[in-house]
Amino acid sequence: MKKNLGSVLALYPTPLVVIGAMNGEKPTWMLAGHVGIMGHDRIMISMHQAHHTNPFIRDSKRLSVAIVDEALLPMADYVGTVSGKSTDKSAVFDYTLSENGMPLITAAPLVMDCEVVDNHETEAFDNFICKIAATYADEEVLDEKGKIDYTKLKPILFEMPTYSYLKTGDILARGTEFGRKIKQQGKGENL
Repeated sequence: MKKNLGSVLALYPTPLVVIGAMNGEKPTWMLAGHVGIMGHDRIMISMHQAHHTNPFIRDSKRLSVAIVDEALLPMADYVGTVSGKSTDKSAVFDYTLSENGMPLITAAPLVMDCEVVDNHETEAFDNFICKIAATYADEEVLDEKGKIDYTKLKPILFEMPTYSYLKTGDILARGTEFGRKIKQQGKGENL
């Protein structure tokens, strides 16, 4: 018998990302673990409204999203432990600006430049619905067809209940592989 845990968010782990935004002429960075997919060209970034970065995103309607890998993790964790209200985080990462003026972390293996198309506000969170304007990836994390290879990228995942970072990279199977095997064996038809 399963135990009822109450209203517990159990969709973790999620990819760990560094959000970049411009504070005037300088970038500011924050760590985020509340991210999601909303179709093939939209993502959602959920950020507590008390964050220093939120007003810059609300005003500019732009942000960058850098996928955190193991090499980037120490500095990403740092920007998640200090507030931009009291610490200037603009020099933490080397960066370039995208065509849209968003800061792209040079050391990040993959960065998305996003336009905020909506903000669904809840009690204490800005839930930025973002359209992906461009995705920039290091050649080292692409396969021979030029697609992102997550076994090379190995994004770090964030698990909220214990505030832990998890390593990725192993493939268990390709999508639909298990289902095809079950179908070939004639199992599942009477489920």
